[in-house]
Amino acid sequence: MAHIICIANQKGGVGKTTTAVNLSAALAVSEKRTLLVDCDPQANATSGVGLDKHRIEKTLYQGMIGETAAQNLIMDSSIECLKVIPSNVELIGFEVEMMPKPNRERALRNLLTGIVNTFEYIILDCPPSLSLLTVNALTAADSILIPLQCEFYALEGLGQLLQTVKRIKRNLNPNLFIAGILLTMFDKRTNLSYQVAEDAEKYFKNLIFKTIIPRNIRLSEAPSFGQPILLYDATSTVAESYFNLAKELLNR
Repeated sequence: MAHIICIANQKGGVGKTTTAVNLSAALAVSEKRTLLVDCDPQANATSGVGLDKHRIEKTLYQGMIGETAAQNLIMDSSIECLKVIPSNVELIGFEVEMMPKPNRERALRNLLTGIVNTFEYIILDCPPSLSLLTVNALTAADSILIPLQCEFYALEGLGQLLQTVKRIKRNLNPNLFIAGILLTMFDKRTNLSYQVAEDAEKYFKNLIFKTIIPRNIRLSEAPSFGQPILLYDATSTVAESYFNLAKELLNR
């Protein structure tokens, strides 16, 4: 049965989609059957693995409103062991249409039930908000991985996310646990990055992954070519970092 990992932080620009895409790729290259589910209407994870979000007929939206089964949504990527359930702007309609319906928080969990035995890992990329889509991802997940950028105000809002996780555990998903906090955009040239890392380790201790994702121009370029960094520049230090993150998860 798949281990389902939700990549979430309500702050934008912290590296959620970058982490979702590249962690998924690293797990797949490690020969783990992996599914990347794009839960964000911006669909950056979809385009980040080379799929054209404008030409896809069936996306996560159709699955979450009950029009089709998850098996019918799965698409291939350029990595053999990595499959994708794509998204596009239609997914915005999910929150409006499902708001009055009972059990709306469990739509994604119910959708994934039929395919959890097909994969070893399912990675959920969330939108930058604590919306119904994010609540669905947290309800469907076994664990949450929180990217935390090494920049000013990094810890701001993290408490709100952790409170949301507690509420989800209490009311919707009692088995949800925090897989870890991943420091991203680390710039070794600045004192600020070291200070954020020090503060994070002080407050969250063992929750901090040993792997740190550096700020890297090649990592920023890769999505425009529709490739994970492991394909775009496999020898880069940041590609190695995502391999190390995958190893940490596998060892845990």
